[in-house]
Amino acid sequence: MKTLIVEDDFISRRIMKELLAPLGDCVIAVDGAEALEAFRMALDENRPYDLVCMDIMMPNMDGHEALERIRGLERERGIQGALEAKIIMTTALDDPKNVVEAFYRGGATSYVVKPVTRQRLMTEIRSHGLL
Repeated sequence: MKTLIVEDDFISRRIMKELLAPLGDCVIAVDGAEALEAFRMALDENRPYDLVCMDIMMPNMDGHEALERIRGLERERGIQGALEAKIIMTTALDDPKNVVEAFYRGGATSYVVKPVTRQRLMTEIRSHGLL
């Protein structure tokens, strides 16, 4: 499994990488702009990400905007439905506005509230058929 971890906080990045590295390749991006570029490069190389774990609150480009742009890249290339990357939004914000924004406006696959535990993350990944 190829995973893109998008997180501006060093400790959160490290934890996510420790949780996900045993499952395959992990690439790190520190904000939404970097994530968008990494996602575009992976598509150009014909090695797309299977999973993206992305924080919502980040500098430069937040997770909501990055999510919308990533889904836009997929649409431009005819990638739809089951072929889309599974995108799990991770955030400390547990409020309805962010959930609605991530799912309905952005097209997130799921949403996990921090702190992210191994059990919760693995349950989400399994539920989307990646394990």
